Amino acid sequence: MTESEPEKRPLFALGQVVATPGALEALDRAGLRALTFLTRHVTGDWGDLDDEDKQLNDQALTGEDRIFSAYILPTGQKVWVITEWDRSATTFLLPDEY
Repeated sequence: MTESEPEKRPLFALGQVVATPGALEALDRAGLRALTFLTRHVTGDWGDLDDEDKQLNDQALTGEDRIFSAYILPTGQKVWVITEWDRSATTFLLPDEY
């Protein structure tokens, strides 16, 4: 972070953070840490979503809807991060594990 870059703050509560074995394995294969994507998710970087889904997330910040992010790893594998509508839990998973 540079001096001109504002610090990004969490936009919502994550609740309990959990991950499926498949998501953990995919992150490990890519040499990446879950914390990187958790930080992006909680600060409003929704990743590889279309504009409509990003807008739904922005609306969910003030409502009672789930918040969904998708990130494509350097290996080509996609990882989803989903925070439940009641903010009780945030889950890392692969699309085929949903």
